[in-house]
Amino acid sequence: MQEEHAEKAVRARSFGAAADAYERARPSYPDEAVDWLLPAGAHTVLDLGAGTGKLTRAQVARGLDVIAVEPIDEMRETLEATLPEVHALKGTAEDIPLPDHSVDVITVAQAWHWVDVERATAEAARVLKPGGTLGLIWNRRDERVPWVQRLSRVMGSGDAEIIELETITIAPPFGPTTSFTTTWSRPMTVDLLVEMAASRSYIIAATPRRRREILDWIRVLVRDEPTLGSELDFPYRTYCFKAQLGPPAGS
Repeated sequence: MQEEHAEKAVRARSFGAAADAYERARPSYPDEAVDWLLPAGAHTVLDLGAGTGKLTRAQVARGLDVIAVEPIDEMRETLEATLPEVHALKGTAEDIPLPDHSVDVITVAQAWHWVDVERATAEAARVLKPGGTLGLIWNRRDERVPWVQRLSRVMGSGDAEIIELETITIAPPFGPTTSFTTTWSRPMTVDLLVEMAASRSYIIAATPRRRREILDWIRVLVRDEPTLGSELDFPYRTYCFKAQLGPPAGS
């Protein structure tokens, strides 16, 4: 188990080498998913594992007071450059640099699969105000579309694709987990698709030869797919989960 955590930590740190590509190529999140995650009346939001600020932007646009916590320096510096109004801190889900009961909502976008869930759940409960909400969100390519299924065979799968999102639950002291799923598509060029693939941790960590092979195969797949051209609509499914912090024990 310790070796597994150490390997995941190495893959997670690899994002630092591709922060610019991550910012350019990774998708944001659909409005209906963001609105579902954020409860009415919320004011202060912690975007945990914020990366370059893909979800953070949507929260700022809704007039919320947003704190971003991100462990990787290069990712956090990119966020700070594009969102100077956000208070960005170095930290992890297992060691959040905020006082007890200080935020209304914690969101974790595309990152819960990287954390020690037991420790991260306890830290989220510590930092949230009573009755606060923990929300998790993932974008996943929609493999119900045949050419996307073929793309996945070419690209391979990382942690975000392997986890069974349909079975996600948030543990006590949080209450019942509710979920929401939506489908959408993102206009992309072939070059952006290749760059998006290159920003995946398992491709960043591959040997240079293997990385070139995968990215070349993606271009061949798109070229040979009769339904696609130099510009395409990339289909996603976005999975959301949230739970409300229960009352303190003995209350």
